Amino acid sequence: MSNHASPLISIVLNGEPAAVPPGLTVSGLLAHLRVDAARVAVELNREIVRKTEWDSTPVSDGANVEVVQFVGGGCYNL
Repeated sequence: MSNHASPLISIVLNGEPAAVPPGLTVSGLLAHLRVDAARVAVELNREIVRKTEWDSTPVSDGANVEVVQFVGGGCYNL
């Protein structure tokens, strides 16, 4: 029996290289990162992704993802 895990895909997350499981959607990526989805905005490949589309928007190998968390008085990248 093989004990190989699924290969990871490479993305750029807030300007830094990251490896994540394949097949994630935007909402799946946020869950994987343990990010409170209620307080963030997501940009995928320079396009803002509406929250209503997070469950159906895939994160592909090579994707450029920006996750911005809202805080009192402004926002910052995670």
